[in-house]
Amino acid sequence: MPARETQPQRSASRIQHEMKSIMRTLLALLAAFWCHSTAQADAPPNVILIFADDLGPGMLGCYGQQVVSTPNIDRLAREGMKFNNYYGGVYCAPARWTLLTGMHDGRNGGWAQNRAGLPIWRDGGQITEDEFQTRLAKHKANSNPIAEEEVFLAQVAQNAGYKTAQFGKLDRGFLTWHERVKRFGWDFYEGYYDHQRCHGFYPPYLWRNGEKFELPGNTLADCGKTSEHGDEPVGYGGETYSQNVFIAGILKYLRANHDRPFFLYHPTQLPHGPVAIPELHPDFADHPTMSLAEKKYASMVKMLDDHVGLILDELVTLGIEDNTVVVFTSDNGHELYYGPKPSYKAQKLPSGEPANLTDKKWRTSECGDIFDGAGGRAGLKRSAYQGGMQCPMIVRWPGKIAAGSETDLMSSHYDFLATLADLTGQEKPHGKDGISYLPTLLGQPQTQQHDFIVVNNRFSAMGSRALITREGLKLVEANRNKGIYQLYDISKDNEERTDLASGFPEKVEQLKLVLQQEVDSPRPDLLPKNN
Repeated sequence: MPARETQPQRSASRIQHEMKSIMRTLLALLAAFWCHSTAQADAPPNVILIFADDLGPGMLGCYGQQVVSTPNIDRLAREGMKFNNYYGGVYCAPARWTLLTGMHDGRNGGWAQNRAGLPIWRDGGQITEDEFQTRLAKHKANSNPIAEEEVFLAQVAQNAGYKTAQFGKLDRGFLTWHERVKRFGWDFYEGYYDHQRCHGFYPPYLWRNGEKFELPGNTLADCGKTSEHGDEPVGYGGETYSQNVFIAGILKYLRANHDRPFFLYHPTQLPHGPVAIPELHPDFADHPTMSLAEKKYASMVKMLDDHVGLILDELVTLGIEDNTVVVFTSDNGHELYYGPKPSYKAQKLPSGEPANLTDKKWRTSECGDIFDGAGGRAGLKRSAYQGGMQCPMIVRWPGKIAAGSETDLMSSHYDFLATLADLTGQEKPHGKDGISYLPTLLGQPQTQQHDFIVVNNRFSAMGSRALITREGLKLVEANRNKGIYQLYDISKDNEERTDLASGFPEKVEQLKLVLQQEVDSPRPDLLPKNN
């Protein structure tokens, strides 16, 4: 007979069995936790792109702004990466075209925007509904046809299984419609079809997924557009401010879609003018020296910053902050809707003498802009100098992008499509000009870089086209009619004060040839892959 197990032996055996059971449970829990953590780490990130309008880098605290505080946008920089050598367009529609296509705006079609204003004529009684429909049909037939094989920014996210949404100034400009917005890849949208109506902040109606919805208390066909003087009473234009509609829609969308990967694009009106705001921000309401227009403009920048804060807070509330990439930039360089704008148009210095494009360039820092919105750079929106095309760019991704980091990598709007493809695990669409800067964001070697960036410009108030090289040289077409080009080393002279062209004529000719070859060039993304 087997020996009978004693009581102490039975107790020890039971304890040993229970310990093994506990260990198995713990191991199972650890495995489950590890799998969940791995799944979270490997989960594709949500992406939010906030695209400000006419906001120069100098308007943000993280880029040196002293008068208007921007704590929420500064938080993005403090917790993410700030770009110091980033380029948009010089004008609204081409800047959006280059973002949405991934091509530089010297390519064919980059400046082929259509005409806005048709809905205002109808709503204001200048044309009948029948005339409107006839003109709209003609407009659609002649509005820059889209090739069947063309791939747009939002379609990259769609192809990765993302939900896509857009709130604000819809698409690239200037007058769009439902089928066109859907063709650009937006599953959900809310905003303006007509960019001319965006110059007012109190539209009688907006569009949501092809359906018109009215805004209470707004009756003016021009959406409450104010004068360039900006001296209308605060709140002039209506009762329902468009940007408040958009932020409410964005927060609602986040709450409804936070459990699936999404790409949300917010091309805001702020702080594009003419200036209009429901109420002055307390920081400026009683400012002793600001004009009313300056107070309104500063309040618009503060509202933009506040809305960024609301989005960031919502990400925390929904528990998706760590898996959401937030990108903040602007379409082009700074623009004035207050103060010394007349002197810029006339190219006059404060002394009354004419500005020039050599030693007396027009600058916000020297010509009476209380905010110095271009941060010392020469020129404004529509200019070939840095004030017209250099934009703020900040990217935040907690745990992935080093907090408080900065980069001098030369990059542009047309790089975002390639970067979005990289973020979402997609191949960059064939033939696109952009290069993903995801390696730089993640602190990894940036093995692919641009040899040059092209910024096209059909205006000529302060230069026109420009080409910037990886080494930091910038060629500016200062006078197209006379064939005058300037050369700057922006790595040392970002304010473009010292023209080097006379000392390096061969370099000027070399870069001029490259620029001329790129402007009005064919689009490689629409050519067969074997070409």
